Amino acid sequence: MRPMIIHLATLLAAAILAVTPVHAFETQARAAFVYDVTTGTVLLEQNAEVPIPPASMSKLMTLNMLFEALKDGRVTMETQFGVSSKAKSMGGSTMFLNENDRPTVEELIQGIIVLSGNDACVVVAEGLAGSEDAFARLMNDRAATLGMTGSTFANSSGWPNPNHRMSARDLGMLTTRLITEFPEYYGYFGQKEYPYDGRAPDNRFNRNPLLNLGIGADGLKTGHTMEAGYGIVGSATQGTRRIVFVLSGLNSEKERAEESERVVSWAFRQFVQKKVIDKGAEVTRADVWMGDHQEIGLIAAEDISLLLPALERGALAAEVVYRGPIEAPISAGQEVADLVVTLKDLPPAHVPLVSDRDVARGGYVPRLRTAALVVWRKVLGQAQVLN
Repeated sequence: MRPMIIHLATLLAAAILAVTPVHAFETQARAAFVYDVTTGTVLLEQNAEVPIPPASMSKLMTLNMLFEALKDGRVTMETQFGVSSKAKSMGGSTMFLNENDRPTVEELIQGIIVLSGNDACVVVAEGLAGSEDAFARLMNDRAATLGMTGSTFANSSGWPNPNHRMSARDLGMLTTRLITEFPEYYGYFGQKEYPYDGRAPDNRFNRNPLLNLGIGADGLKTGHTMEAGYGIVGSATQGTRRIVFVLSGLNSEKERAEESERVVSWAFRQFVQKKVIDKGAEVTRADVWMGDHQEIGLIAAEDISLLLPALERGALAAEVVYRGPIEAPISAGQEVADLVVTLKDLPPAHVPLVSDRDVARGGYVPRLRTAALVVWRKVLGQAQVLN
């Protein structure tokens, strides 16, 4: 069987809106990644694969490990952990824990998210793995399993270390995992303050600059060290869409806040989600090999929505790709082809197409007909060469 490509230049013409063309986002960040969670579309990548010092943004991996422990029942929200002298001695952002404290998992989650507590991270690491070094090894193993190829961890808090690195893409994909896999805990990322036990009342506020702007932002984590600069992993919703974004290497808190708001505005205003094909709609037809039907309809199994850049009026380029003729037997709903839609300023969108019917393996007559068709096509092809 040979690869088949059917060009459908006008297939999606009805989905195009007459609006201003999209322009690539220009950011001052040294690394950036913007992802539309709703449609699975990467909107922006800038040095996104480069491992960078993540500072406190890597606390998201510590939270992932804790959320997984909650999900599989190793701990509960009421589980208490002890505080070691190492945890108490942590500098930077803290919960101001001491060795007499027995914080619960829920308190530690809020301490990590809202207060960015380095001490809370060490408490979690030691509580789950016995030591922070052992926890870092578990983080590395889990990152490899999750496909986070640009990440290596040396500690639980993001404390500066040459062996502690994450790529912007890994941070974005990890964030998407936290949102989709652990929705029951995600609300903590939008919490604006947490006055743990009344300690350090001036240190109770979330550092995320977007939470008070009314732009749909509901998380997740800021970070800053001298080496890393100012960074943020954020997420926001508007309408039916959710985006995730990562910015790193900015020069100040002010620049981080301004750049974050700009990227949210750009992502929601320069792209539109549009249904382009209805469930069950036939896109094209395909020949069948050795079946009791000679062809099938290639249809959409579900409504197909794409995130489209704000294009000028015109048709999107689309093609259907499959290996054909498609050999029987074929089941109705079986995925048999790929609709590839080329989008300006975005990677191609791939949408599966399925068969509209069952096709049984044919008997003697269908096989004879198929064989004759093959011979005829070969003869026709040779005639075209001779001519």
